[in-house]
Amino acid sequence: MEHQSEKFSSQLSQKVSKRELNSWRRGFTPQAEIWNGRMAIIGLIISITIVFGSNYFIGN
Repeated sequence: MEHQSEKFSSQLSQKVSKRELNSWRRGFTPQAEIWNGRMAIIGLIISITIVFGSNYFIGN
């Protein structure tokens, strides 16, 4: 049992090149999770900009 968990943990801790990490892959992959986080932050920044912009121009 321990041998399998050690093998699995060594597979998880392998270093990946930046090119591989930034590649666009579909499915439940580490690359998809990274791009999901990036897009979420961009959406959050756009949303906050719209809210503050509308309050500045429309609000009193």
